[in-house]
Formats: sequence, C-alpha cells, structure tokens
Amino acid sequence: MATLFFIFGVVIGSFLNVLLFRYNSGRSILGRSCCMSCGYTLTVRELIPIVSFVASFGRCRQCESKISLQYPLVEALTGLLFLGIYFLDLPILALLYMLVATSLLVVLLVYDIHHKIIPDAIVYTFAFMGLFQTVIDFSTLTFHTPSAIAIISGPLLFLPFFLLWFFSRGRFMGLGDAKLALGMGWFLGISQGVLAVMFAFWAGALVGILLIITPMISRKMAMPQSWSFTLKSQIPFAPFLIFAFFITLFFDINLYALILP
Repeated sequence: MATLFFIFGVVIGSFLNVLLFRYNSGRSILGRSCCMSCGYTLTVRELIPIVSFVASFGRCRQCESKISLQYPLVEALTGLLFLGIYFLDLPILALLYMLVATSLLVVLLVYDIHHKIIPDAIVYTFAFMGLFQTVIDFSTLTFHTPSAIAIISGPLLFLPFFLLWFFSRGRFMGLGDAKLALGMGWFLGISQGVLAVMFAFWAGALVGILLIITPMISRKMAMPQSWSFTLKSQIPFAPFLIFAFFITLFFDINLYALILP
C-alpha cells in the first residue's frame, strides 16, 4: 500500500506540473502535453512520470532541448509527501482530504518559487479546507461545534504576518503568506501552528544567510552573476512555511510537548 501511495503521488505530481505551467497562462489544463520549446506533442510513453525524464536524459526527443528539472522533482516530492500522509494512519476520508490539501501546498510551493506570488484561488481553497476540517469528524461524517481555540488558531497565525505586511507595505512579507498561515493554523492547531511558524523563520533565516554569502562563493567559483543575492533580494517565504507544516505534521511535534515536561 505504501508503494501504491507513492506511485499515486508521483502520478498526481505529473498533473500538478501541468497545472503549474498552465495556470494563469491562458492555456487549458485539458490540452495535450507538448514540448515547451518546439511544440512537439508528447506520446504516452513520453509521459510516464520520472521514468520518461530519465529515459530521455532530460531532453526532448524531437528538438533535443533540455526539459525542466521541475518535472521529476515535483513528481518525486508529491510522491514522498503522499507517502508521509499515508503513514499518518488517518481514516480513509480524512486521508483523501489531506492528499488534496497536500496537492494544493505543492502547487503553492512551486508557484511561489517561480513567480514570488501566492495565487489567491489556491491559497483560499487551502484555508477553507483547514476551517472545514475543524467542524467535521471524518470517522463518522458528522458535524460538531469546534472549540474556540480551534477556530481562532487560524486568525492567530494570520495576524503577525498581516501586521508585517501592513506596516512594511509589503516589503518584508507578502499578504499571500498571511493567507497561507491562516490555513496552516486551522489545519495544525495553535500549538503545532506556532511551532511551524518558528521553524519556517529559522529555516528562512538560515537559507537567507547562505544565499547572501553566495556572491563571495560565486566570484571564487566563477558562478553566474544571477546566482548572487543581496539583502534586497526577494526570497519567497511560502516554501519555508510549507516545509515547516509537513515537518510538524509528520513528526507530530508541538509547542506544548517541547515546553512542558
């Protein structure tokens, strides 16, 4: 079953790649897949996730242009995340629900890296799913009244990001990160949610420092100038939030457990 879930995730990751490349591009996600360089329509055997990329050595068979490494990376990442969700041992409906939420997060992660923006339609869907799961019991398919802390956990995580965005006028933090934190709060609860935000800031600070010192490294190693970063460089924060979300979810760690004996 674990292997099947990984394969299922890889297949879904292939679809997410199509969505990522065509979202807001004016192209339908239902059209045939083709080479982004020459327009060659791909055959079925050229659309096998990960395998086709490796078999073709990462190049189009028609024009031999390089195929984006994003394709196998997103497929493998989605497969691994689906595998992690499987090992949470959730009720079947809750499992399927989390797989949908995971797919949305993969799209948000990659889209923010490429465009440095979080699409509203996707982040609002994720946030709504987080709120909805606070009022339903997936084991019995019955609705219940959530606790006050469950309801306010989303807004509590949203507020600091909103204030950073508001007072910096978008220079320090994007409003999309606040919307993402809103959904994370509802999914994780206040204890895990706060810890996830702390992890995200720590990881972001560490990576930011490493990226800032790359000019010295790039000069010594003759790297492209485009690889250099400065204090004014924009670094998308959603990937760090999403990374922290899955760390706290998969390892079931929360703030209370770390503070209380």
